Amino acid sequence: MSPVRAVLFDRDGTLIEDVPYNGDPGLVRPVDGAREALALLRERGIRTGVVTNQSGIARGLLTDADVRRVNRRVDELLGPFDVWAICPHGPDDGCHCRKPEPGLVLWAAGRVCTAPADCAVIGDIGADVEAARRAGARGVLVPTPVTRPEETAAALHVAPDLMTAVRVLLDDPPAHDGPADGHPRREAFGPAPAGNAGEDPPPGPSAVAEPHRRRP
Repeated sequence: MSPVRAVLFDRDGTLIEDVPYNGDPGLVRPVDGAREALALLRERGIRTGVVTNQSGIARGLLTDADVRRVNRRVDELLGPFDVWAICPHGPDDGCHCRKPEPGLVLWAAGRVCTAPADCAVIGDIGADVEAARRAGARGVLVPTPVTRPEETAAALHVAPDLMTAVRVLLDDPPAHDGPADGHPRREAFGPAPAGNAGEDPPPGPSAVAEPHRRRP
């Protein structure tokens, strides 16, 4: 497999603790291992980015400014990231950026001048890895207590934590999610996750582009 040149992360539930519709930078808490995983990528010269659905904007629960403040705090704690892609749309808006649509991943890959096939997406729900698949990137699911068991079962590549996911991407890149033979190969990296045996810049991204099926 070709080496991974960029890794794109979901934000809420993957890089930071999930606080529904958070507009308060003071509530930002990195998940365990996030700093170390990102440091390892940057040491290897891998570009990093965030692809996040933020439908709270469309729902009137957040403003664009709220999201940018929270993102700045994430960047202070875990950055600098090479690209941010934020979808402000709701699930019924029909946009092409909201995960599981591929728009955010494609836009972010273009911003870091990397082919989608040389990118990986790490997230905590099925919409994250599905967006990767549709974009032609590699997707790795890192389940959390809110990840649905069926999402974990359907994911081709599953890791118990961020560091394991990053190490595998660097040292033994998984196959793309849509192999030419039509028979995807499912892989689990490391021990099975505890709990479940196994989250949301518009089409021309304003770079403000959240899946949160747990937030209908």
